[in-house]
Amino acid sequence: MSLSTLHSFCSFLGACLYSEVRFISMMGFCYYLLLVFLPQVLSDIMSVVKSSLSVEQEKKLLSLFGHVRLHLLYKASVHSYMHSAFHNRCDGQGPTVLVAYNKAGFVFGGYISKNYAQTNQAINDDKAFLYSITDQREKPLRVSSTDGQYGFTDGKNGLNVGVLWFLNNNTSTVQIVAGNSYTFEGEEMHGNDLQLTECEVYRVEDCGGLLKTPWREIDWEGYSNKERLMDYIKNYKPEVKSVFQARVLLVGPVGAGKSSFFNSINSVFKGHVTGQANTGSAGTSLTTQFRTYSIKADQGRKALPLVLCDTMGLEEGHSAGLDIDDVNSILKGHVQDRYQFNPSMSVQTDGVGFCKSPSLKDTIHCVVYVLDACKFTLLSAKMVDKLAAIRKGINKQGVPQLVLLTKVDEACPLVRDDLTNIYLSHYIERMTREVSVCLGVSQSCVLPVKNYSRELELDVHTDILLLTAVVQMLRYSNSYFDDIYQGGDQKSEWLGL
Repeated sequence: MSLSTLHSFCSFLGACLYSEVRFISMMGFCYYLLLVFLPQVLSDIMSVVKSSLSVEQEKKLLSLFGHVRLHLLYKASVHSYMHSAFHNRCDGQGPTVLVAYNKAGFVFGGYISKNYAQTNQAINDDKAFLYSITDQREKPLRVSSTDGQYGFTDGKNGLNVGVLWFLNNNTSTVQIVAGNSYTFEGEEMHGNDLQLTECEVYRVEDCGGLLKTPWREIDWEGYSNKERLMDYIKNYKPEVKSVFQARVLLVGPVGAGKSSFFNSINSVFKGHVTGQANTGSAGTSLTTQFRTYSIKADQGRKALPLVLCDTMGLEEGHSAGLDIDDVNSILKGHVQDRYQFNPSMSVQTDGVGFCKSPSLKDTIHCVVYVLDACKFTLLSAKMVDKLAAIRKGINKQGVPQLVLLTKVDEACPLVRDDLTNIYLSHYIERMTREVSVCLGVSQSCVLPVKNYSRELELDVHTDILLLTAVVQMLRYSNSYFDDIYQGGDQKSEWLGL
């Protein structure tokens, strides 16, 4: 072999090795991206998963139970028809109901009161039943086990109730299984259509009914109380001369209802439902700027002595959503209206909208955590830790804190039917206790509310709940000003002296 030939061969071999190294490096980088971003992507997808049940279908389904609420665990169009996906999301969840949909317009499935555990055993469950709902029937069809004992077969595939086998063979086709534990006509149960267009599983949560006496007193006396609360807010004056408006910071996970709360308060004082702040159910925060919202009252357009400060939603990742350092900068008054957040870095001291020398009127006087009552029990450990870290930093600043528990009407059917049941609801009372323990605040600091979301007209009871929450925010802001007076270490111009 000549020297030139050997040189060419070595060059070719080097190029091949270099290409291989680049390929391996690229594959490694792609694997890294999957590890870093895939959990967040999946989290974003889950945050916007919605039920396929219509309002009327849900009412009919709930009529099969007592006072319960449904929490969506699994949706085949999102998680696939793989039985492994089904078990990953549904095992160990307690009582569940499977909801299947077909083209014939039937909504049908089965309820079990025991856990899925993949034991491959027949499970005795005298509370289990099959059901079917159609628009043509006023009431749902309900079929219990004929022997009064057998409920379902706890296998490694989907729900097997002895006659119908859902998610078997990882497909959307329901399999008919020989057996006589449940007796029904196929035409009545599913219209003889076993090909599913969707399949969902819900956890069935007991709401506990109504208490004999309210766990918190509130005056529901219509418009007289509403006007009294509105007058209190309009005439409120901060206890520091240099401050004309109490500044309240809203903090919470994406989609909890921070922007919706401002829109709701704004609607009350405008006299009709409005939507100034962006709201929605996207997987990531719709609010990317720091916004300060003043609310105008009456025809004179006089601003209320209250400013609601809206921020990016909290997200689990270190470089996603509102950062803990961002909260500290906001508390100290460094962040001005319309400051553009960058999720990948903390607030920049040389950025546009950064105030280097804030006064007391620029600081935050009360912090309000906004949590979705339907999703609180599903908060991840990372999110709970992030809330705890934020709370620790706020405690150091001496800023009082409250909690808004939103979407209570969606969390409890009894409250959805009648909002005045909110302080009679055993479920809502239990949830406020759980929130107080989780966040380390007293139960009196947890305020359940209902925001305006799909309504076109105002409701006096919704208004009373919202206004009561605002009154508490103003009272807690006064506590902050009291501490400043007592501290004696603040600048005299902060106190207006």
